[in-house]
Amino acid sequence: MFLKKITLLKDDIPQVNSYPFSIPAIKGLRELELTNKVTFFIGENGSGKSTLLEAVADKCGFHTAGGGKNNYYDVHSSHSDLGDYIRLSWMPKITNGFFLRAESFYHFATLQDELEKDPFTRTNYRAYGGKSLLQQSHGESFLSLFQHRFNGQAIYLLDEPEAALSPQRQLTFIRILHDLVEYEDCQFIIATHSPILLGYPNASILNFDGGTIAEIQYEQTDNYRLTKYFLQHREKMLNELLRDD
Repeated sequence: MFLKKITLLKDDIPQVNSYPFSIPAIKGLRELELTNKVTFFIGENGSGKSTLLEAVADKCGFHTAGGGKNNYYDVHSSHSDLGDYIRLSWMPKITNGFFLRAESFYHFATLQDELEKDPFTRTNYRAYGGKSLLQQSHGESFLSLFQHRFNGQAIYLLDEPEAALSPQRQLTFIRILHDLVEYEDCQFIIATHSPILLGYPNASILNFDGGTIAEIQYEQTDNYRLTKYFLQHREKMLNELLRDD
């Protein structure tokens, strides 16, 4: 464990009713304790999970469109307003890590290709399995990142990594996650909708729905319950969903 606590500096916020401070889960936040090497953020779209994850990335010095501390490229609206008003408590403080943002990963992959054109920054894609991320499928490029660039004593912030991963590749990622946590001393905070990833054993699951951020058990999550019910009652659910009233 490296990052222990996230604190919202409420007294410093100029307009508490403006976005993103108006998001119920963010508005109700004071201190968020992190007690596990793997923490999942879950909640409906707009619940604030990605907003808080981006703010943590910003405070860590990672590029908020995706990348580490030394990745510099211009992407519109990559500044985190929330990042200016949180404090991170570390023990010990580390600087190694990465922020993965599925929706803007293309920009990061393009940056790596540009760096490979310069003889002073060329690495022959050593951190990505020896091949351009843009010459791999979306899912393959994600796994290349996880397998080759991620390493020990670091914090990794992942925003919906399942977006590019098939169910089988999600299981592969769980194995990679396990090895990095158990043998490489890594910490992960992952915003996800995936009931497969949420099944990672002994992880903390923090739910952003309901106006607060609260820990929840795997079987209590909507991600698990809705998926399970659909698989068991597919025809019934689809008939109800698609019927003409």
